[in-house]
Amino acid sequence: MTFLAQYELPILIAAFLIGIVIVFWVVRGRRGAPAPREMTTSTTPPARPLASARRSDGGEGKDVGDEYADAAKDVAGEILGIDAHPSTPAGPPDDLTRLKGVGPKLAAQLADSGVIRYDQIARLNPTEVALLDERMGAFRGRIERDRLVEQARYLALGDIDGFEAAFGKLGG
Repeated sequence: MTFLAQYELPILIAAFLIGIVIVFWVVRGRRGAPAPREMTTSTTPPARPLASARRSDGGEGKDVGDEYADAAKDVAGEILGIDAHPSTPAGPPDDLTRLKGVGPKLAAQLADSGVIRYDQIARLNPTEVALLDERMGAFRGRIERDRLVEQARYLALGDIDGFEAAFGKLGG
């Protein structure tokens, strides 16, 4: 018993306490999470990301939930080894309607999600495409189907000839 109490008991207690903390963290996080939405034909626009939300009382600063969004981005950035706080795109917005398959409504939907330049679309990885696609509403699936990332790569580089060779005459 002395051996157990001396060496294994503190490890068991530490493991038990860590388990309690993890359970508390998971339960507390789920309590405030919204229930999954059912598929509807609603015409309401998708919610904006927390990082761009503003206080509902019209005051300056971020909403209370924004600190959690920033913390989640920090952790994701550390784990995935990416810059989780992308800078605001430099320069004026590009005419996204020049991309094949992008009309004024889809361009507006992308702008509402913070995508206004070809280089932003060109840098999207498959995970980011899936996350952006979730917010596209009626345009869900169009990013991959119309190969917007590939098109945007040509236009971000200014390779009009390459674009037209791959996708036909440039629109807009």
